Amino acid sequence: MNTLSTARSRFPARLAISAGLVTTGVVHTQLYGRGYRYIDYVGPSFAIQAAAAFALAALVLVGPWSLRAAAAVLSAASLAGFVLSRTSGLFGFTETGWQPAPQAMVAVVAEIVTLVVCLVSLYRSELRT
Repeated sequence: MNTLSTARSRFPARLAISAGLVTTGVVHTQLYGRGYRYIDYVGPSFAIQAAAAFALAALVLVGPWSLRAAAAVLSAASLAGFVLSRTSGLFGFTETGWQPAPQAMVAVVAEIVTLVVCLVSLYRSELRT
């Protein structure tokens, strides 16, 4: 497979990863603006997550293909934070169920899709080597 054909075959995955990252970045930015910024530790974490998601969304589209590992880590960390905030708490912060709605569901779906696309593409790349 030549370089152009490889780049074309990877573009749909790059686009899906980027879209998932933008989606979760928008949700975290929105929640930060709606009051999460006042929650110790959690507020700054939301701002950092959103900034990282937006940066990675752009970089995954045009940068080295290896950035999908960073996107997978960010998505997994966001999902872990979601689970912790609904179980044992995260820095003393707890939330219940799928609140805030619909943002919780949108973010979780985007993060799962991003993580799955990243892992599948990493696995396929490993098979090619």
